[in-house]
Amino acid sequence: MADNKGILVVGEVAEGKLLPITSEVLGAGRRLADELKEQVTCILIGEKMGDAGKAAVAAGADKVLVADDAQLKDYENGTYMQVMDKAVAEVAPRIILMGQTSNGRDLAPRLAFKLGVSAVMDCLELAIDPATKFMHCTRPVYGGNAKAIFTAEALPQIATVRVKASSPIAPDAGRAGEVVAFAVALDAAKIKAKVLETVKEEVAGIKVEDAAVVIGGGRGVGGPEPFQKELAELAKVLKGAVGASRPPCDNKWVPDSIQIGLTGKIIAPELYIAVAISGSSQHMSGCSGAKCIVAINKDPEANIFKEARFGVVGDWKVIVPAFTAKVKELVQ
Repeated sequence: MADNKGILVVGEVAEGKLLPITSEVLGAGRRLADELKEQVTCILIGEKMGDAGKAAVAAGADKVLVADDAQLKDYENGTYMQVMDKAVAEVAPRIILMGQTSNGRDLAPRLAFKLGVSAVMDCLELAIDPATKFMHCTRPVYGGNAKAIFTAEALPQIATVRVKASSPIAPDAGRAGEVVAFAVALDAAKIKAKVLETVKEEVAGIKVEDAAVVIGGGRGVGGPEPFQKELAELAKVLKGAVGASRPPCDNKWVPDSIQIGLTGKIIAPELYIAVAISGSSQHMSGCSGAKCIVAINKDPEANIFKEARFGVVGDWKVIVPAFTAKVKELVQ
């Protein structure tokens, strides 16, 4: 294992384009590789990926392996593991990174088991120990109430990176890099499952995980109507999206697709306005990456105020409409 060098990033592509998580993980990999003075290789697995390879170079990769095959159209661990077996054998990386997505959560532990190494999941920060050259992985523990640093001393080190935890580097279309086809003879006997149908979720407006401004509502708003009226109106004025803590989703006031938290979406907006949200650790795990948190709650002892930069104690029914009206006045 002494010859293991470089970073291997497992990218994700949809409809021929890099998913944002790929650019984020490439950014993390680029920073680690620069510190190690080694290269970043990105493996893209899928079908009809177009210029995704060039986009990966622009996002920080030195070399991109493109495994383009009709059998790789949908994620299935039997096919992806065959591709990864060959990629790891050829690249012999020091570190393997992928996103903490549905694909990454399934693939990383399988790959780690196959290689006889460890996988550190859901990392918030990655760093290189200057003395040992091992990667230190910071991840949440105890339901997000604390952070711990993990290090595995067997190579390759494998880690998944939480969505929005790492910033992508500024894309540079002029970056020099190599894009090569990566053919794998897939063994059908190792494919144990097949995707029968893919149902796309229809989302109106900006997705909560992509919005620069998010207005989150909690149990304290009292029902589904505020999400459709007061919170939606404020989100529209601020060109943002509406999110929710878990109780409104459990009560079917809003769809599960806008739930923010440990078991929902991870967001990192410029501004997060939490309306009538108590601030449980599970919820804060999903929004702790926000640049600025503003809390509105009638309970001055609510935990959300410990996490917020600005807090307003009072009735949201009075505060939110007044704030919305003031914003409208200022943006006119």
